[in-house]
Amino acid sequence: MGLLTKNPFGHNLFLKKWLIRILGVLSHRRFRGFNELQIEGSEIIKKLPDTNVLFISNHQTYFADVVAMFHVFNASLKGRDDSIKNVGYLWNPKLNMYYVAAKETMRSGILPKIMAYVGSISIERTWRNQGKDVNRQVKMSDISAISKALDDGWVITFPQGTTTPFKPIRKGTAHIIKRYKPIVVPVVIDGFRRSFDKKGLRIKKKNILQSFEIKEPLKIDYDNESIADIVEKIEFAIEQHPSFLKVLTPKQLKEQEELNELRGGAV
Repeated sequence: MGLLTKNPFGHNLFLKKWLIRILGVLSHRRFRGFNELQIEGSEIIKKLPDTNVLFISNHQTYFADVVAMFHVFNASLKGRDDSIKNVGYLWNPKLNMYYVAAKETMRSGILPKIMAYVGSISIERTWRNQGKDVNRQVKMSDISAISKALDDGWVITFPQGTTTPFKPIRKGTAHIIKRYKPIVVPVVIDGFRRSFDKKGLRIKKKNILQSFEIKEPLKIDYDNESIADIVEKIEFAIEQHPSFLKVLTPKQLKEQEELNELRGGAV
């Protein structure tokens, strides 16, 4: 890789590599130190192809979720078994890894702009803008950008489009799955909402057990399954189907009610 090599989005890969290294070192203790990240399923990451992989996940903070995924995926590729011990795994990080994020979020400050350079596919939300409900058409340039990222590598998306739990799955994710036929890998996280503030930048509470489960790729009949079928599969895979509410403890239900009173943001 030369000093001037760029990815399909025009980002300099040498600069991107150093940004991932620096941000990785600065954030490492948030998941192994102040809090402890419990990982399951790292062996699945090692078996994935280099391109056309779509990770789907529930969403708890704007940025900490994505940062944790960069740590876990890179550590797994470097042979760590369910561990992010020794941040040296970021010396040669996977550079063709992207995540879908709201354009307004990634323009909200210097740090988000830096993180956008690391791998954001910034899109305009069709249902919400600057804290207000909207209803607008999907931009084809946004769909094309996701396609370009899948052709180049891995893409992380949060199909609910909000950090508020148990919100409906956006059908756009299912359309992308049917159209581009990626390998779809579910990820379920927990503990991030208790560990960090809503943006995922400030540590709110220490000594929280954070969980990160990587599941086997979904079995999808891309040609014959309907959008509704795929949406339901996503709901169950990332444990955001309404039926999961029935198995919450009274304490979790109370927390759920408090969270649902807040308007969710999105990355």
